[in-house]
Amino acid sequence: MTAYPVPRPGILDISPYVGGEAKIEGVSRVIRLASNESALGPSPRAIAAYNAAAADMFRYPDGHSTELREALGRLHGLDPERIVCGAGSDELIALLIRGYAGPGDEVLYSRHGFLIYPIDTLAVGATPVAAPETNLTFDVDAILARVTPRTKLVFIANPNNPTGTYVPFDEVRRLRDRLPKQVVLVLDAAYAEYVRRNDYESGIELVATSENVVMCRTFSKVHGLAAVRLGWMYAPAHIIDALNRVRNPFNVNTPAMKAGVAAMEDSAHVERSVAHNNRWLPWLTGEIGKLGLEVTPSVANFVLIHFPKSADKTAADADAFLMKRGLILRRVAGYGLPNALRLTVGTEEANRLVVQGLKDFLGKAA
Repeated sequence: MTAYPVPRPGILDISPYVGGEAKIEGVSRVIRLASNESALGPSPRAIAAYNAAAADMFRYPDGHSTELREALGRLHGLDPERIVCGAGSDELIALLIRGYAGPGDEVLYSRHGFLIYPIDTLAVGATPVAAPETNLTFDVDAILARVTPRTKLVFIANPNNPTGTYVPFDEVRRLRDRLPKQVVLVLDAAYAEYVRRNDYESGIELVATSENVVMCRTFSKVHGLAAVRLGWMYAPAHIIDALNRVRNPFNVNTPAMKAGVAAMEDSAHVERSVAHNNRWLPWLTGEIGKLGLEVTPSVANFVLIHFPKSADKTAADADAFLMKRGLILRRVAGYGLPNALRLTVGTEEANRLVVQGLKDFLGKAA
């Protein structure tokens, strides 16, 4: 017996999710490049819509996110009835696991996939199963080899965080075709807007032609609305029905919904954000590569930088060096990548400062 309430078995064994740092003690000016946030920030129209909604903050929000779902339907050519919105795609991922998995069940994901997948799986008492990757990329055959009668969901982040790699549409379709029909295939397409590859598809087509495929998206990345927590999911009607039964009735707040609609309507701002990324992603990859550091090819708004294991040149050493200059990158040891740092594509100034900082670090450590 204990002198206080104890959570059910397994809860205290979960390692909490740790986000990117936001502050550095003793450093006045900090440049945050750890959380894959938009380099250009939100649309001014989204900010105006958010502020305009403040006068009605005493009112409960629309529990069905009707205006937002209809706007998403218009933009993507989808049936709004097959869309559910959430407080970030994180909430939708948690709802899927909560709705379809429990003790004795298994949830598959990629070895270096988003940490929320195993965390939410453990939270419901199910077992997370990590499949190995090939060249830091989701491996369809490795996943299929680990499917058992206990498998309830398979998660694929495409593009993947933190590696920035992606799986071509044909491979995703092959995965769908080979999975048992009772297994939910979750396509987490948080960075889809940044991808400009002919063989990529975010998931809309597979959801439209399947009964066991869902696609999750977010407003946190290209739309620059990370602080308001806004995401959406497109899925078969029976899965939408299940999630609407377990989600909180007012899970999306009114200012977030209004900002989301305005952000979608400002297509010019979205294109500017994508164009900025198209310019600086290859520049960072090339300049950092010239320093002798390996960079995993990325199609998202970040790059994964690999460091040697030799003394004074490790990822931890680089992180400490850059932090002293006010540059916050992301340690990814929790993803099984202890010798790497993840760098968000930032403003021109931020990008140049990071490259110079890495150059100075390597010169200092030589």
